[in-house]
Amino acid sequence: MGHYTICPVCDSTNIDLHLQTNDFFLSSEPFSLFRCLSCGFVFTQDHPDEKEISNYYASEDYLSHNDSARGLTSILFRFSRKIMLGRKRKITEKAAGLIKGRLLDIGCGTGHFLNVMKKAEWEVKGIEINDKAREYAVSSFGVEVINPGLIALLETNSFDIITMWHVLEHFQDPVMYLSEVSRLMKADGVCIIALPNCSSYDAEHYGKFWAAFDVPRHLWHFSPFTFQLFTQKSGFKIKSVKSLPLDVFYISMLSEKHRGNRLYFITGIAKGGWFWFLSLFKKTKISSLIYILKKS
Repeated sequence: MGHYTICPVCDSTNIDLHLQTNDFFLSSEPFSLFRCLSCGFVFTQDHPDEKEISNYYASEDYLSHNDSARGLTSILFRFSRKIMLGRKRKITEKAAGLIKGRLLDIGCGTGHFLNVMKKAEWEVKGIEINDKAREYAVSSFGVEVINPGLIALLETNSFDIITMWHVLEHFQDPVMYLSEVSRLMKADGVCIIALPNCSSYDAEHYGKFWAAFDVPRHLWHFSPFTFQLFTQKSGFKIKSVKSLPLDVFYISMLSEKHRGNRLYFITGIAKGGWFWFLSLFKKTKISSLIYILKKS
């Protein structure tokens, strides 16, 4: 069990209960979110350890690991993913300043982003913990995907760009993983990290029902400010920040579902549109953000 007596970001002992929420996706178990009163970082307290956490992903409805799931939520997830794959490719190539190179996608799921980049003539490799998703990526797209336990075998300074699309918040030890990312990146390489934004308009509105808390699968809940502190601690600096504009609609819809709203689709899309509109005037309040990092 992961229990913290100091803030994982700033090492302050000034931490306290932020809110109580539940695993709305699978187990319905209650979990506590703690907040550092010094820097504002929010984290899942008393979360399952590495041996236990796999039980909380054990569902055919966990969409990042399963392309065969059915239902309205699954259809919307795949529709949004299809639209966003092109945007991710453009962001990746612009951030790297390259149209070809070596790319590592950590937490690649079923491999759709790797496939897009492979078609664009990038040399790609993936890392994925879920056996089923890893096998799907290899068999469907012919890409190389390895288990996370083999990351230490990858060659130092060998990748132009390393991506983590909504992955870092799942890691038991994110500082250690970023140290490996630093080792694997070329000196002028780039790391792209997409994360939910716990200081977004939708997070503030939904509170304990906010779907992107997704306890206990999500362990760390960053805002733009606390992620900047975290990157400095990990030996990186933020080069630029971009948004994932469609996430707010999907997250709002799921949050309404968590609330028990039978009209969650309509209400979620409407509220997501309002939150998206507000974020046009303040980008740091959008539901998900993309951070482009360089080594310090």
